[in-house]
Parts: sequence; C-alpha cells; structure tokens
Amino acid sequence: MVLAFVLSCGLALLAQNENLPATDQSKSSEAPVPVQPIPFSHKKHLSLGVKCELCHTNPDPGINVTLPAASQCMICHLSVAKNKPAIQKLAEYDKAKKPIPWARVYAVPAWVYWNHRTHLQAKVECQTCHGDVAQMDTMKVTTNVTSMQGCVDCHQERGAPVGCDTCHDNMTQ
Repeated sequence: MVLAFVLSCGLALLAQNENLPATDQSKSSEAPVPVQPIPFSHKKHLSLGVKCELCHTNPDPGINVTLPAASQCMICHLSVAKNKPAIQKLAEYDKAKKPIPWARVYAVPAWVYWNHRTHLQAKVECQTCHGDVAQMDTMKVTTNVTSMQGCVDCHQERGAPVGCDTCHDNMTQ
C-alpha cells in the first residue's frame, strides 16, 4: 500500500516537473526572465559592498527571506540617483506605503517544505542557490534548486538528509 502511494507520488512529481520552467544551468537561457516593476542591478549594488542580508532579512520563523520595503531603498536613494525615473518610481511606492510588486524569480512548489534559515545556519551561501548574483544586472534563474533533483544533488554533495520527509511532510498520511 505504502509502495503504491510512493510510486504514485513519484509519477505525479514527474508530471508536475515537466510543466515547470527549465531551471538548470544547461537550460537557464530558456528560462524566462521575469519583468520587474523597477530595474534593479544586484551587480551594481553588490559592487558597492551591500551585503545580501542588508536588504534580504530572514524574520522568524525563518522560512522566507524578505524583499526590501521601498522605504529601506530610499534610505540611500533620497540622495543617490534620485533624478532617475526608476528611483522616482521607487519613491512613489515609498510615499504611498505600497510594497514593490517584484516578480518572483525562484520558487518551490507549495507542497514542498523549504526553510531559508535552515540553509543559512548550514552556511549555504546565497550564490549556491541563486547563482552568481554579483554578476547579474537582471536577476534570473541560473540553478536547478527548485527541482527535486537539484535539492537531492545538493544534499548529497553536502551530506545532508535526503529522505522524503526532509522536504515532504506526512508522506504516508
């Protein structure tokens, strides 16, 4: 009975993965680059010494890393590049107290349990999953970390658990 359930889950996973956008490095040029509401260059900001965790915090319970509020961006941009159209648009979001509607670049399926904090505590660096962001003017998918195979490969390389219940809760219920 359990074996039949596991096999049917595996087949369902394969079917779902066929419908997901290509995310591995050999296919990354095929993955669509989402259009963002404001052009943002990680390359430019990281070259200035801005660290990932300054803009991307990891509040409790640690599952997600945040995207910065417009007000946080405006700390610098009240004076830096304030006449550029993109910064003026940023200032409008800040003034209206509205979140910037960023388009997600990386996402795991809703039925997968994934926690940023667990990975940060294991000293997994941001670029391991998100690619060489310091060289990206436009954020794009460059790794296969949102696929089951990508997770399993990474866990095996690091000696991390690879059992089904690591990422999938209550597989047999």
